[in-house]
Amino acid sequence: MFKKIIKGGHKKPSKSDGNDYGFGPPGNRNPGSGPASNVVVNHASRTAPGPAAPNIGTTVTAPPPMNSMEALPLFRDVPVSERQNLFLRKLQVCCFQLDFSDTLKSVREKEIKRQTLLELVDFIQSGSGKITEICQEQMIRMVSVNIFRSLPPASYETTGQEALDPEEDEPYLEPSWPHLQLVYELLLRYVVSSDTDTKVAKKYIDHSFVLKLLDLFDSEDPREREYLKTILHRIYGKFMVHRPFIRKAINNIFYRFIHETERHSGIGELLEILGSIINGFALPMKEEHKLFLVRALIPLHKPKPISLYHQQLSYCIVQFVEKDYKLADTVIRGLLKYWPLTNCQKEILFLGELEEVLEATQSAEFQRCMVPLFRQIARCLTSSHFQVAERALFLWNNEHIVSLIAQNGSVVLPIIFEALEKNIQSHWNQAVHGLTVNVRKMFLEMDAEMFEMCQKQYQEKESRAKELEEQRETTWKMLADVAAQKGGEDMVSV
Repeated sequence: MFKKIIKGGHKKPSKSDGNDYGFGPPGNRNPGSGPASNVVVNHASRTAPGPAAPNIGTTVTAPPPMNSMEALPLFRDVPVSERQNLFLRKLQVCCFQLDFSDTLKSVREKEIKRQTLLELVDFIQSGSGKITEICQEQMIRMVSVNIFRSLPPASYETTGQEALDPEEDEPYLEPSWPHLQLVYELLLRYVVSSDTDTKVAKKYIDHSFVLKLLDLFDSEDPREREYLKTILHRIYGKFMVHRPFIRKAINNIFYRFIHETERHSGIGELLEILGSIINGFALPMKEEHKLFLVRALIPLHKPKPISLYHQQLSYCIVQFVEKDYKLADTVIRGLLKYWPLTNCQKEILFLGELEEVLEATQSAEFQRCMVPLFRQIARCLTSSHFQVAERALFLWNNEHIVSLIAQNGSVVLPIIFEALEKNIQSHWNQAVHGLTVNVRKMFLEMDAEMFEMCQKQYQEKESRAKELEEQRETTWKMLADVAAQKGGEDMVSV
């Protein structure tokens, strides 16, 4: 009998006893009428609760459910011992979902929630009291209720247009941003706070939470993506246990973007985070990081909307080469693999990135890839799009690149000599013509003997081509004469 009493005293609470954490019944989904408690974060890393501690002094427990939104007293107006319980009640107020599609609807409730969120942000930021574990859990739950939502259809899904250009098109702005911004600010302050214990916080900011954050990067609102970028970066820095998972999850977003959709709003922001991460890679570089370069970063040059994120991508690529100069050959060959054939603006971006990579390239790596590299540069030199030809000629303004070319002039000059001569003879743009003359003069000064040899070979090639052209014209003329003669004999008058 005594054993039965003991077992009854340690009975596990049922789902109905505490499943909703005081956030109202899970069936209540009407916005504005109660908190959205149907949103649940799966805390996979949470440890099992230990035995209950004895009640000593003031205890913090989840308050009863709220049926309506009401203004609560300020933190400074209640005793210090009551502030944690007031914190929980304020979190409940912020769990109410309001309709922002109508600016005149629930005006009082919107202002109450906004003021309450401001108080919560100030409370966390001031560090006036270390919040308890149950408060942390309820806060992450409130954040999840507010930010994890279905994103509206992207503009290309409703209009059929290509991806938005941020410099030309007005981006979509989230109507609930006045509240959403404060929720993100609260989460950011919590993550960066020195009072936040990562051993406790990682129970609630777990893999499921991080994945849902990454899903939000597809939001078209640039303000939201900026907050997400900062928060995810801080999470990566503070929670070392999540680092491999975050890198893998970002990889998966890139793979889907490259090979399936070619549409995602947050590629630039994710690359900004990675730029900082790559900067902190230890040497010698892990094989995992090199595979990330080859399988994700280099193929990101393939999608059509590369102009939206090329600056961040180029920074990441150059970071790799600066960290490990031996990767220069891999990167340059990767650029050549995805070199655009018909998109001139994209070609200009590639040439700019190529210059930055070459600036960090050593002589040995340059020699491995210089033949295919300068074949491509020769094609760019003779491009009828003057900006492409001009950008290719600007490579000779870089002293490091010129020194690499000078060391290997006997290989480089024969490859591009014909392109230089054609530009001088027939390119329509005067600026390109002038730059070509300067580059040609530079090669002449580097190695006059090699220059004369290339010039002689070019002249011989041109004379052979001229002879062939004359022979072809003579042959066609003979055929035309024979055809005319035959036609005259076979002509029948009617």
